[in-house]
Amino acid sequence: MGHAVGDVLGLAGAVAVSPLAIVASILIVSTPRGRQGGLLFILGWVLGLAALGAIVLAVGGPGHASTHHHPATWVGGLKLALGVLLVLFGAWQWRRRPRDPAEARLPTWMTAIDRLTPLKILGLGLALSGANIKNAPLAIAAGASISSAGIGVPQQIATLAIFVIIASLGVLAPLVVYLITGERAKRILGSWRDWAAQHNAAVMAVLFFVLGLKLIGDGINILT
Repeated sequence: MGHAVGDVLGLAGAVAVSPLAIVASILIVSTPRGRQGGLLFILGWVLGLAALGAIVLAVGGPGHASTHHHPATWVGGLKLALGVLLVLFGAWQWRRRPRDPAEARLPTWMTAIDRLTPLKILGLGLALSGANIKNAPLAIAAGASISSAGIGVPQQIATLAIFVIIASLGVLAPLVVYLITGERAKRILGSWRDWAAQHNAAVMAVLFFVLGLKLIGDGINILT
């Protein structure tokens, strides 16, 4: 199980560094019902990642993701395809980044966060994790790594849980700061929000490139 956890730690860390999701979490905990909204957002986030990972694990079981403790060919092909996809998105993200970080603007939908219903906050967490252009491929890659590690189902579930917990640290941090520091959280989270908003495109581009190249290398290694 240890090698399976090692395979997904980097992927989980990359999911945790999701600037827009962190900004959304900050805005949600800054609303009058910040505690409830923050918990619902994190619940949606966790469900999105866990569902994607579980689907890949379910497919990987009957699909023979591991043969003689070596990842199957389809796992290598999947990682290679996901890696190429991430590299392409990284190039696109780098080209659209603002030349001056001060000119960066948050998506317009974030201005309506304080008016979202609890159900919509839950759905937002699901969308930013399970349907996100960066996080979905990483969760799928993590599921493929776990399913091809040659470990039993209980160990697979435990490894997926570790992946989800680490991948949720970024969106969990604003709620923890809010609960611990109270009124001081506004100043602390405000600086986090501004930095994440200004550097979102550059951070995402670098993550896309690095992780895309890693997945391409993993895929080629399996296929050859």
